[in-house]
Amino acid sequence: MPRVHSAWIVAGVTFLVLLASAAFRSSMGVMVVPFEMEYGWSRSAISIAVSVNLVLYGVTAPFAAALMERFGIRQVVVVALALISLGSGLTLFMTASWQLVILWGVFVGLGVGATALVFGALVANRWFVQRRGLVMGLLGAAWATGQLVFLPLITQTVEILGWRYAAFSIALMAAMLIPLVWLILHDRPSDIGLRPYGADVDVTEEEQEQNSTHSGWRAARVAIDGLLHGMRTRAFWLLAGTFFVCGWTTNGIISTHFVPAAHDHGMGATAAAGLLAVVGIFDLIGTIGSGWLTDRFDPRILLGAYYGLRGIALIGLPLLLGPNIDPPLIVIMILFGLDWVATVPPTAVLCTRIYGREMGPIIFGWVFAAHMIGAAVAASVTGYIRDTAGDYATAWYLAGALAVLAAMAALFIPRNGRVSDSALHVST
Repeated sequence: MPRVHSAWIVAGVTFLVLLASAAFRSSMGVMVVPFEMEYGWSRSAISIAVSVNLVLYGVTAPFAAALMERFGIRQVVVVALALISLGSGLTLFMTASWQLVILWGVFVGLGVGATALVFGALVANRWFVQRRGLVMGLLGAAWATGQLVFLPLITQTVEILGWRYAAFSIALMAAMLIPLVWLILHDRPSDIGLRPYGADVDVTEEEQEQNSTHSGWRAARVAIDGLLHGMRTRAFWLLAGTFFVCGWTTNGIISTHFVPAAHDHGMGATAAAGLLAVVGIFDLIGTIGSGWLTDRFDPRILLGAYYGLRGIALIGLPLLLGPNIDPPLIVIMILFGLDWVATVPPTAVLCTRIYGREMGPIIFGWVFAAHMIGAAVAASVTGYIRDTAGDYATAWYLAGALAVLAAMAALFIPRNGRVSDSALHVST
């Protein structure tokens, strides 16, 4: 029997970390109502912690690769998991809402930000030459699906045993991943005397040179210069603005407030979380399908269609929410799933077409940060609307209107590259 290349084992551990990290980050949505009932905190106060978490999650991502280049993948991931475990575990002893902001907002936010897609991309690039696209697809699926598919299990734990058991379980699972990461997740194949999967000697040497310790600081410098350059172009603001709305209409309002909103309409938390799991399942289909469509059609038209359909679904949602799960509501959730992360392939492709192969990924990193900032703003604004209006209807209509505006704005994004790779140059 042929021996399995260690790259696949490393990819497997990375898959588990991404899956768990995404599940940890999104679990806060099912704890909003228990916190409200036990401590008497308003939903806007609880939403502040979610907003801080989302902001740090987004802002950490562009620098995560630089930290891993400088200090090592294994070290950074271990510290990130320790922060998640500590932040979740200490919530068992909190007594004030500001402590939730520190523990869940800052600790868990930094932890999940350092174990997001950038982490998966770095592992795929270092450990694979062949099958790299397949590995990135699998790791991306772990990150996207992990946000939603475990919510029913977490919700059931909260309903049967209480939120403290759920928080402790998250802390325990994050801690259990630490020894696995430390033993298996080596920084480079050369650390254990191997080449990347499918690589020859020349490729290995080239990658070792590119991944030197100094490249970490250069990556951070390039990230900042990329942001400054992007801010001087109209395309950046259109890309970042539409992705801001994408974050608003997904992580910000759906992931954070759908379960509490369903609770307001008399639906059980487990049933509501099950609907979010439907979103997670159809997200796989939507993401793969969107990648196929992006290769064949104008990405701007696709974005217009995605945001337009999402806007219609958001506007229709408050009319369909009730104590029971009716077929029209399932259709709405399927629509959410099909375009949940479907916006990523066309947005990433547009970044590369407009800014080139060198600058495009950097710009996309900051566009992704705008996505999470949009999610953070939405989490707080939606909580405030619920507290002042007494229901979520206005928040759903606002999110739907923003999605329709994003659909129109997407059509004004430039079609092709107007910024050359040489526009961003950092001396080594």
